[in-house]
Amino acid sequence: MYDSISRYLNFRKGELPLALLSAAFFFAVLCGYFFLRPVREAMGVSRGMDHLRWLFILTSIISFIVVLAFGGVVSRTNRRRFIPIAYLFIIACLGVFSGLLIWDAMMGGGVIGTDTQTTLAQVTGYTFYSWLSVINLFSTSIFWAFMVDIFNVDQGKRLFAFIGIGGTLGAIVGGAATTWIAARTTSPFLPAGLMLTGAGLFALAIFVMLTLDRVALKSEHSHLTVDGPAHGGGATDGPSARIGGGAIDGLLAIIKSPYLIGIGLFIIGMAISNTLIYFAQANIVLESSDAFSETISRFAYFDMLAQIATLITQVFITTRLIAKLGVGWTLAILPIVTTAGFGVLALWPTFGVMALFQALHRATRYAISRPARETLFAVVPPAEKYKAKPVIDVFLYRGGDVAGAGIDGLLRSMGLALSWMAVTTIPFTAAWTALSLGMGRAQAKRDPAQSGADTTAPPGSPAPESAAI
Repeated sequence: MYDSISRYLNFRKGELPLALLSAAFFFAVLCGYFFLRPVREAMGVSRGMDHLRWLFILTSIISFIVVLAFGGVVSRTNRRRFIPIAYLFIIACLGVFSGLLIWDAMMGGGVIGTDTQTTLAQVTGYTFYSWLSVINLFSTSIFWAFMVDIFNVDQGKRLFAFIGIGGTLGAIVGGAATTWIAARTTSPFLPAGLMLTGAGLFALAIFVMLTLDRVALKSEHSHLTVDGPAHGGGATDGPSARIGGGAIDGLLAIIKSPYLIGIGLFIIGMAISNTLIYFAQANIVLESSDAFSETISRFAYFDMLAQIATLITQVFITTRLIAKLGVGWTLAILPIVTTAGFGVLALWPTFGVMALFQALHRATRYAISRPARETLFAVVPPAEKYKAKPVIDVFLYRGGDVAGAGIDGLLRSMGLALSWMAVTTIPFTAAWTALSLGMGRAQAKRDPAQSGADTTAPPGSPAPESAAI
């Protein structure tokens, strides 16, 4: 059975234990986050869309501060410390937020999301929205940085889709549980309870991460060795060594590297498309929801539907897709889906169509684009994985959010409908597609050991000689 499972998943012998622990780690991270996400969304739209756009700007500023602070922590500690420290910080913040909401509810505070809510609840809600909008990207960025330390490029193409399934299952469990709970209670303690549940799951993530680190160091199938990651040898000296450098090294590395700039531009394009979809979704939810608990339930429903679509894609499509199409063509799928989805939504701007489009877009983003995108970081030194990667994944992503919010606000101030939004995405996604193919070629040049299937040539065309070196 072990051999059959390994063959079906395209694993090499001995890789399954590492993959299972990695999937369990991702399960805990995303399950914890998806107990929090619907609360964030409901709090963010509680005062309307204009306030939400300002929150995007605040979030971008906070993200810059967080990634620089984490860069300082990375410089002064080792992997077995700075990853748990990051998750412990999340747990501590959740304790503070839940404590403030419990105190407000016990003092007779009004219902969150209505005109009766107190100033404390409103400030806590907006702060939580901005904080979680940074932390969700931050927590997953750290996770994937650890993954590209453990696995090499070839393993990433084969294993990352399976590892992503663990995260998707966690998101489904978290989203489904939140939907069920929110649909059955109007308690003022609901948001705080969900926050504390999320904190418990992040604590579980720390335990699994430390277990995975120990197993990886002993496994001959891990890219991680006692002397540090095999790639970029000497960047670290093992699990107890510091990466060194300064807090702003990640930002400087991006400025100096065209390769990292290209990854950053891809992330910005993805964030803009996601934000445009997000605002369309938020408007539809606001028009169809009244109570705060109902708003949480609807957002959780969107999340659950998207994660089910993601799981189906990961199980039946993604496992072998990157190896067959190559990184560049796999990345290009997301821009194509974005253009097609906005075209359909422009014709039928209904709740059902929005739910299907959002599910398809997120399934493509998480199940197809994410594993391919993470392999781009498998060919950079460890210092860039843990310093430059959070700057790209968190700060540049949130910068793209601000740009997307600005575009949405401009189009709506001009009275333009979704049909015009669909038209404006065409040149944007065309440039985004070209960038995707270019990044696939750039990654192949940095990893000449890749086979011809790993280049960005169109499927079925002969592989260039340089790809087989």
